[in-house]
Amino acid sequence: MTVHPFFRRLTGVTEGFLARRKAVKRIKKERQRAKNPIVDWIEAFIWAAGVVLLINQYLFQAYQIPSGSMISTLMEQDRIFVNKLVYGPELLPGLGKLPSPVKPKREDVIIFESPEYVSRGPVFDIAQRILYMLTLSFVDIDRDDAGAPKVHFLIKRAAGMGGDRFESRNGDLYIRFAGETRWVKESDYTAERGFTHVLSRLIQEEEYKSMQAAGEVLGYRNLAVEVPEDTAAAAAALGGYTDFFAIQRARLGVIRAANPHSENYRVRAAAFAQGWYVPEGRVLPLGDNRDNSNDGRYFGPVKLSKVLGRGSVIYWPLGRMRFIK
Repeated sequence: MTVHPFFRRLTGVTEGFLARRKAVKRIKKERQRAKNPIVDWIEAFIWAAGVVLLINQYLFQAYQIPSGSMISTLMEQDRIFVNKLVYGPELLPGLGKLPSPVKPKREDVIIFESPEYVSRGPVFDIAQRILYMLTLSFVDIDRDDAGAPKVHFLIKRAAGMGGDRFESRNGDLYIRFAGETRWVKESDYTAERGFTHVLSRLIQEEEYKSMQAAGEVLGYRNLAVEVPEDTAAAAAALGGYTDFFAIQRARLGVIRAANPHSENYRVRAAAFAQGWYVPEGRVLPLGDNRDNSNDGRYFGPVKLSKVLGRGSVIYWPLGRMRFIK
């Protein structure tokens, strides 16, 4: 039977293609056998490190909780993944951000670079992040002189948005939302909205009388005047945990009363008495464990451009594996 020329050409092209593909595979295998196993391992590691860096930088970052500031949402030593894509990832560590239509919402658990962190430079940051991510946060080479891991990133809850005002009354926060005149207790607001996270407290309300007295004692001592006996006695009952803002407000109140002409003390006393204002384009991050958290009450609201991601899931320990809310 005569075969049509078209099919003969098609058969020849197919056989040639298969033969070339087989030859390429054979050559690749021969080169693979001839390659030094150390070089092969190095190439595999570099490739894996590059993939890890891309994932860490643009998609998900592994992070270990360094303290109890977010109890009971996050426990110390929990290991979590942070969604880096949601708010727009950084182009390079510490350098610029890609735009995103999604902005942090009130009560989101956010991660951001600590305003108190001092970087060793972008090369070290990249190396540290690669190793940190490759080991799922089990190895951290970014340590201080005492050998403890440096707190490069902080994870807190976005409690205040642009235009909000906050004030503290016996340790409880009250919010005056942008455009409103009434103050709302934060715990009442979260309960009304159905948020399930718990705001932990270590200080009981009755302890604030002792803290008020302790602050006044400090004020009298700053003025180098005698401390009233009843004030000293009340301050002596002060327990272990203290509210920095309550004590400083009482201290500055005494000093301000003794120096009504001082603009400096007037401004400082007002800052503690009136609380915090969140400018537009910023967010006030606070820890869920309010009496044991270094947060925006100390270093101020954080720019939205500095918010690097949102807490996504706890992956270790296995018994605590869950989505973060």
